[in-house]
Amino acid sequence: MRRSSPPAAGPAILLAALLSAALLSACDNDPAPPGYGADPRLPEPQRGLLPSMKIADPAPWGDRRPAVPDGYAVAPIATGLGIPRQTLVLPNGDILVAEGRGGGAPALRPKDVIAGVIKARGTTPVKSGNRLTLLRDRDGDGAYEERTVFAENLNAPYGLALAGGQLYVANQDALVRFAYSDGQTQADGPPVKVTDLPSAINHHWTKSLAASPDGRFLYVGIGSNSNITERGMEAEVDRAMIWQVDARTGAHRPYATGIRNPTALAIQPGTDTLWAVVNERDELGPDLVPDYLTSVREGGFYGWPYSYWGQTVDPRVQPQDPRKVASAIRPDYSLGAHVAALGVAFSAPAMGARFAEGVFVGEHGSWNRSVPSGYKVVFVPFRDGSPAGPPVDVVTGFLGEDGKTRGRPVGVTVDPRGALIVADDLSNTVWRVTPAQRSSAVGEPPRPGAPPP
Repeated sequence: MRRSSPPAAGPAILLAALLSAALLSACDNDPAPPGYGADPRLPEPQRGLLPSMKIADPAPWGDRRPAVPDGYAVAPIATGLGIPRQTLVLPNGDILVAEGRGGGAPALRPKDVIAGVIKARGTTPVKSGNRLTLLRDRDGDGAYEERTVFAENLNAPYGLALAGGQLYVANQDALVRFAYSDGQTQADGPPVKVTDLPSAINHHWTKSLAASPDGRFLYVGIGSNSNITERGMEAEVDRAMIWQVDARTGAHRPYATGIRNPTALAIQPGTDTLWAVVNERDELGPDLVPDYLTSVREGGFYGWPYSYWGQTVDPRVQPQDPRKVASAIRPDYSLGAHVAALGVAFSAPAMGARFAEGVFVGEHGSWNRSVPSGYKVVFVPFRDGSPAGPPVDVVTGFLGEDGKTRGRPVGVTVDPRGALIVADDLSNTVWRVTPAQRSSAVGEPPRPGAPPP
């Protein structure tokens, strides 16, 4: 009698097996600590069937809070949001919160399906808000007791900027604007489109935003449609770059290119210099490639997809372009591999002497390292206008010692009155960090509607 062959493994069985293999890979030898600074160590690439993974294991905060340095206090000022991403402190002290989730690029390879399933386990199940929420602290006690919907029915809003009496919002498919006047709590009407933004496929959907000091130009960060051009270069037209947009006409041009995923932008105070945090490529091992903080040169090329950290060639990309590689600019500062930096904000003296000069960076956290990186807000000190020294942990505890993940920081914004605002898109919370003496109304001007002193 012929022995029948065993039945082929079904998709569910195959998926379970690959998931198990991916999770077991977290037991590999621990990678080296991420390299920081202007001259990080770049190890040899490592490639395998699946990257090593350790996915966030969500848990509620309960009575816990993030940890901050001695002399500082942290408090939640909004909870139950619809996936807060970026925030903007308005001139009167109100805070706008962009809420939403976008993307939805189809998977190309079986391991993309696996990685997507695994990564989803470390994100919030909450429905995308697709709105802007306004928070107001009417009496100046740091509590932000008023909360209103400023605008709704948006399309995965992310970047925010205010310039020339206009509030600009970078949706995943278009840059739009609302007229804004001080104290306004709700948009007067629907948004006006400034220009369409690349949104086909939208592998990297977030559109970061900053305005020039004179309000003439807007800068929009647009991520690539792949890790390293797996969808072909035709899918990367107008991607992996920063656009400069004329705020009046909507006309745009590439300002800098070869930037895989510029997730947050900021203008350095007192200058016209644009800075960005950038998420670099994956699948070269747990210690490659460093995500980075850099000033952005007009007309500059930053390597993607052909090379990383300057002229380090990525052999996976074929055909290569030696001339482009030779022109690739080396970033200013490595934040470490896979920290997933999603927020950047220049500090102010009101944040205290330790954090008077430099930038805060929100690190959402790794998924493809067996030893996690990120999951915190760090401060990169500056001297003479440039990064100088190792990063300093400012807000930690999102990833607990018990292995549970209670939050994942995204956007960071500095209130010039002396507060750091942190959006947490796992617990759907906005946190406020202040020097201890500023955690109450002492020394702060009254908010709109506050009773006279």
